[in-house]
Amino acid sequence: MDLSYSPEAEVFRTEIRSWLTNNLPAGWFDEGFQMSGDARKKFNEEWPEKLFGGGWICATWPTEYGGKGLSIMEGVVLAEEFARAKAPMRGDFFGDTLVGPTILQWGTEEQKKEFLPGILKGQTHWCQGFSEPNSGSDLASLKATAVLDGEEWVINGQKVWTTQGHNADYCFLLTRTDQTAKHAGISYMLVPMHQAGVEVRGITQPDGTAEFNEVFFNNARCPKENIVGGLNNGWAVANSTLAFERGMSATTGYRRFEAEYLLMVQEAVENGKICDLPTRQRLMKYYSKIQILRINGLRSLTSTLNKTKDLSIAALGLTNKMFWSEMHQESMELALDICGAKSLLVDASIGEGWPGVGRDKRRAGYPVSPMMSAFFFSRSETIWGGTSQIQRNIVGERLLGLPKEPKASGE
Repeated sequence: MDLSYSPEAEVFRTEIRSWLTNNLPAGWFDEGFQMSGDARKKFNEEWPEKLFGGGWICATWPTEYGGKGLSIMEGVVLAEEFARAKAPMRGDFFGDTLVGPTILQWGTEEQKKEFLPGILKGQTHWCQGFSEPNSGSDLASLKATAVLDGEEWVINGQKVWTTQGHNADYCFLLTRTDQTAKHAGISYMLVPMHQAGVEVRGITQPDGTAEFNEVFFNNARCPKENIVGGLNNGWAVANSTLAFERGMSATTGYRRFEAEYLLMVQEAVENGKICDLPTRQRLMKYYSKIQILRINGLRSLTSTLNKTKDLSIAALGLTNKMFWSEMHQESMELALDICGAKSLLVDASIGEGWPGVGRDKRRAGYPVSPMMSAFFFSRSETIWGGTSQIQRNIVGERLLGLPKEPKASGE
């Protein structure tokens, strides 16, 4: 495992730090800095344009498609510096992290020219239409259909748990285009959301947030040429997207957990729980797992840079998402135990920096603290991007060589 950075990478790091200092709001790096609701809204509206101006959105993309063509190491340094500054590094997660790379890998030149510029500028917002009410873990059993009608596909069906569907301009959608095949009958489409045949209904969560949605397609229309990767090849394309979703930056993925750990320690010191031996042990267990996550990220990065094939690194890739999501659920239960009954109070945020801050809420009069919002969200982390149960099946079958799970009768 190589922990060193080249002189060229450090020069690039200085460039990024300088840009962040010059473009983030005044006082951003001051201790205790906070923005009002209006100031935060204005920042969120203006920041994507600044990112685009600096060339930082999708900076690792090839230059011919609007990126900077950064090397792997430069991309790592870029992610590290934005994480250090706690500055947003993307215009639209689903666009620049999921469907954008998918279009780069599988899309036609016409699709790249049509869709990538809007993603790079942070102007086009996307959502993911994969899961259905009865097709979550067994995604290939999806029922939504697309039938060709002249130059357009006519889509009917329902999707669920569609994050940011209410804000999306497009949905990258899995539909069944061949009723006679399971995996080989699925196509991957780029569907306009702003049309009469698309209805979006928010699913309000216990903490009042409503970032998940149900999406209903009733004779919705999609241009014939908006299939990515070819007709009935959607399963292979979707697996590429899921790989992007499950990935975490090699040297920055652990940082949000480290920040939460420090907030827990701070609260435990202030309320005396730090003197409770079981609490101290649980805190150290969490810290140890965070360091394992950090070191595993460095191992994966070293393997990528050296272009080595190692079974242990492949194992990390298959177990990483399962490891951190289950770790985080356990740690958020620890946070509640440290706070005790205080956890139920609206203003009981133990410090600043919890990911619940600023989440989209559509239930008036039911606020929760950012810490409690983070707890609720952690419950979903073992589901999205591949459930832990399915991940265990994959590890057992692909890594350990165990027999496949028996199918239920009738399948």
